Parts: sequence; C-alpha cells; structure tokens
Amino acid sequence: MDRKELFEKKPKIKINDKISWCPTSAAMELIGGKWKSVILTHLTVTKKRYNELRKEIPGITERTLSLQLKQLEADGIVNRKVFTKKPPLKVEYTLTDFGKTLIPILKLITEWGLFAAETKGEFLFEEN
Repeated sequence: MDRKELFEKKPKIKINDKISWCPTSAAMELIGGKWKSVILTHLTVTKKRYNELRKEIPGITERTLSLQLKQLEADGIVNRKVFTKKPPLKVEYTLTDFGKTLIPILKLITEWGLFAAETKGEFLFEEN
C-alpha cells in the first residue's frame, strides 16, 4: 500500500501498545518528550558512555537520562553495549540502524532551533 492510499484509508497506528491517530503521533511516541531528541542528537556524532552523555546534557537528571536511554533501547533506536562482566561496567550507547534513520531529521531540528534562536530569541555566552 502506497502512502497516498494509507492517508486515504486513515488507519490507526499501534506502537508500544498505544494507539495513534496519525503518523506524527506515532513518531512522537518513539522520540517525543523533552530529552529523547537531545540524547539522540548527541549520539549522531559518535558512540557515548553514560557519563559522557550526562556531562554533555547539563539539564538532565541521572534518573531521567537512565529512563530515556532504556526507552530508546526498548524501542530499537539505541543500542546499549556492555564491555565487562564485573564492576565497574563499561557501557556504550550507539544508534541502531533504525535510529540512524533519524539523523537527517535531528539535523533539521537542530538547524530550525538555531533559526528560532536567531529569529525569536538570542544567544547567551558565558564569560570566562
């Protein structure tokens, strides 16, 4: 079934046992919220360890970061790889192939965020 036919039939979409009435809602079920796209943007460049993500995203709490990473992993967007069997564990997070399909979208969101800041806001720089 092609996209035009899908839109004409207006099917409901089920992801994670949640029913969505449109594709945008279905997408936001996977990547919506305050932190998921931020985490994913940091993973577009290279693999990251938990503490690296924590340092690069200053406003996020440890609990939130952990929960969001678990959700992204459960949804098949992020891969979690453990490198040692005994503490301290070395864990790295990367985008899965499915997650990598988000890279162009995340880049556009970043560009639009810069445009919004230039148009509607301002850039604040910390003085040393």
